[in-house]
Amino acid sequence: MIKRPSKDRYYLNIAKEVSTRSTCLKVLIGAIIVREDQIVATGYVGAPRGTKSSLEWGFCLRKKLGIPSGTQYELCRSVHAEQNAIINAARAGVSVLGGDMYIYGELRDSGEIINAFPCFICKKMIINAGLKRVISSTTDGNYKEFLVEDWVKEWQVQDIIEDKYKYGS
Repeated sequence: MIKRPSKDRYYLNIAKEVSTRSTCLKVLIGAIIVREDQIVATGYVGAPRGTKSSLEWGFCLRKKLGIPSGTQYELCRSVHAEQNAIINAARAGVSVLGGDMYIYGELRDSGEIINAFPCFICKKMIINAGLKRVISSTTDGNYKEFLVEDWVKEWQVQDIIEDKYKYGS
């Protein structure tokens, strides 16, 4: 019998390929949005269109400034993969309402898979974009599924900073 990957694994594998376009010197992260079993948008960590990336500059601005990982995202040259996927859908006039986002991440130098959990800014964008599920790669080579409605329910009773699954964890 021929073994086929599950749909979630299939789409996560595609997000992995998208991540190879990342211009961050630390991580490769790719995201895709799937709606009604069709890929409607992709995004990877990269500098805004027409600007120079960390790869082109040859150094990470955040590292040069001594900014700890996971803080002061506004001082990063890159736009997160999740944000780029949502933006790219908007640029194409494609609705993501009710869709699923798949996020794959790994360390650039070692290829070690990371927990590609969205940061707080991306979580807020995902909620407002109306996505239904987020499927993220995990360090054990598997993936974790999040229901966006659970984030909303959790944030109604606890503050966002109390999230169990955080970017960088």
